[in-house]
Amino acid sequence: MLKYFGLFIVSFMLISCSSSRDVVNRGGINDFSSDISEINIYSGSNFRVGVLLPLSGAASKHGKGLKNAAMLALEDIKNPNLVLQFYDTQSSPSGSRIAVENAINQGSSVIIGPLMSSEVQAISEETIYQGIPVIAFSTAQDVLQPTIYSLGLLIEEQVDRIVSYAANQGRKRLALLLPDNSTGIAVAKSAVKSAQKNNIEISVIGFYSPNTSDFSGIIKQMTNYEERHAEVVRLRSELEAKAKSGDKSAMYELKQMETKEGVGDVGFDMVLIPETGAKLTSATSMFAYYDASYPDVQFLGTSVWETRKFNNESVMHKSWFPSISRDKSGYFANKYYNTFGDKPSSLYSFAYDAVALINEISKHDSKDINDVILDSNGYYGITGAFLFNKDGTSRHSLDIVEIRPEGNIIIDSSSGKFVEDFEEETNEITKSPKIFGKDVQSAQIAIFGRLLPEEHQETNPEEENQIYLEN
Repeated sequence: MLKYFGLFIVSFMLISCSSSRDVVNRGGINDFSSDISEINIYSGSNFRVGVLLPLSGAASKHGKGLKNAAMLALEDIKNPNLVLQFYDTQSSPSGSRIAVENAINQGSSVIIGPLMSSEVQAISEETIYQGIPVIAFSTAQDVLQPTIYSLGLLIEEQVDRIVSYAANQGRKRLALLLPDNSTGIAVAKSAVKSAQKNNIEISVIGFYSPNTSDFSGIIKQMTNYEERHAEVVRLRSELEAKAKSGDKSAMYELKQMETKEGVGDVGFDMVLIPETGAKLTSATSMFAYYDASYPDVQFLGTSVWETRKFNNESVMHKSWFPSISRDKSGYFANKYYNTFGDKPSSLYSFAYDAVALINEISKHDSKDINDVILDSNGYYGITGAFLFNKDGTSRHSLDIVEIRPEGNIIIDSSSGKFVEDFEEETNEITKSPKIFGKDVQSAQIAIFGRLLPEEHQETNPEEENQIYLEN
C-alpha cells in the first residue's frame, strides 16, 4: 500500500500509520556565516537534514526554487523536530564537497540534493564512507548507487512509459531523433530496452549536433527523401502526360500531389524527440515537410516537453509525452505562486516530496534510514506515486499527456501505478536500425554495447561513410 504524505488541506496522514501526532509548531530560521541557513527549533530530539543546493553560481535559479519548495513542505508538515540545514554547493563539485563536509560535521542524518550529476558524484565517496543516505535530484543514472538515490525523473522510465503506451496503441516502428551527446545515447539505450520489451522495431536513429537548429539534413535522410522524392517526380510526369490528353482523374491526382515532397512509406510510424522549445518545433515542422506527421507518424516526447506550451503549434497537436501525476500538482503550484509570486518549475515539486519523505523517515527512529527509503510499498506525494530501488534509481507513476489546441489533457492516467521494472530481454534484435549523423560502428557500440552482425545491418556504403551532418 502506498504511503501518502499529502501535506495539504485536511489529508495530512500516512496510510500506514496507526495514529497521528499533533504538530502545531513551525521551526525558525537562523543564518550561519558559512553560506548555511538552518530552519530549526532547538530540542534534544531534532532530526537534522543537510539540504545541498546550488544557491549561487550557474544553477542558482533552480537551487533557490528547490529551497523555496522545501520550505513550503516544512511549513505544511509543522514538525518541530525536523531540522533542514541548507548548504550552498555553488553549482560546482568543489563547492559540493565543502557543503557535504559541513552538513556531516553539523550532524545531518541524511542528505537532500545536490542537483547536478557532477555535484552528486563529488559527495558520494564521503557520504558512503559516513553511512549517510543521499536523496538527490540528478537524473543522470550513472552517478547513482546503493545509498545514493535520485528522486528525479530518470530517462529510462520516461522513455519506457511513452514507448510502451504508443506500442499499446498499435504503433510498431520507432524512429529516434537524438542529440549527439550522452543524453542522446541514454535515450537510445532506454528505447532499445523498451522496444525489446514491447516487441516493436527501432527502424531509424538520427543524431544531430546539440548546437544545431537546422534539422533539414538529418530528417531528410531519416525519411528516405531521395527515394521517395524520385517516386513523386516519376508519378507527376506520368500524370501530367495523362492530364494533357484530357484525363480528369489524372488532373485530380496531380492536384492532390502538389504539396507532396515524397510518396511511399517513411519507414516508421512514431518518432521520439527529447527536445523542447524552438528546436522541437523546428524538428516536428521538418518531419511534416517531408510528409512524416500525424496520423501516419505519432510524435513522442519526454517530460521536458512540459516546460513549454505547444498548443498553438498545429503540427504538435495529438502528440504525446509522459508527465508526473497532476493529481496534487495544482495545490503545490498555487501555493508556490501565492507565496513567491512566481510559477514553479515541475522540478521544484521533487524538493517538496523529498522533505515530506524525510519527515516520514524521521518518525522511524529504530529503523535504518535506507530501509525506510526502500519501502517496497512506495510513497504518494505531490509528484504522484514513487518508490526507490536498491541501485539508487526510482520509479514514478507517470501520466500520458496529449497536446491539443485547447490545452494539454491526460489521455492515460497513471492512477498510482509505477512504470514496470525492465525484465531480462527476451526479444532479440533482428536487425540494426538505420543510423544517420554518426559513424555506424561507434553508434552501435555506444547503444548496444557491441557491433551487430553484418547481416542484420540495414545501411548502405554511403550511409556508413556519413559521420556528421553539416549544420
